[in-house]
Amino acid sequence: MDLKEKASKIKLLVFDVDGVMTDGSITYDENGTEYKTFNAKDGHGLAKMVRNGFLTAVITGRKNGTVDRRAVDLRFSEVYQGVKNKLPILEAIMQKYELDYSQVSYMGDDEPDIPILEKVAISACPADAVKKVQDICNFVSSKDGGKGAVRELCDFIYESQFE
Repeated sequence: MDLKEKASKIKLLVFDVDGVMTDGSITYDENGTEYKTFNAKDGHGLAKMVRNGFLTAVITGRKNGTVDRRAVDLRFSEVYQGVKNKLPILEAIMQKYELDYSQVSYMGDDEPDIPILEKVAISACPADAVKKVQDICNFVSSKDGGKGAVRELCDFIYESQFE
């Protein structure tokens, strides 16, 4: 099955945050408050997917209020933060929505994402993901994390289903 055919079956898009939805930078102020910067074009792509009936989820190892805020703004279906072992969370989400791996895409950028990337139909990563991740992904964005990689994946899946 080619990648476009796999993309035509996707119902759930799942993302890591740091290095995927952001450029991986972690900024603190003098009080220890953590800040993240998100890409507006990525956000537009995600909002388009939600408007068209796709489920969206975040599973990330860190915990930060800006992620909650972004997820609310973009009407994410599921948000899980502070997760070290991500695969059981994905499996619970799939069970909740009665989905299987052939209906799931996941975008990650580093080693904690590999157990999921090895199972889903569309295993995606930004252009600047670690080599070990790039080597197993069937969709390597031409854009870096936080710089349009999420949008590129959203557009590819959307076009595979609607154009």
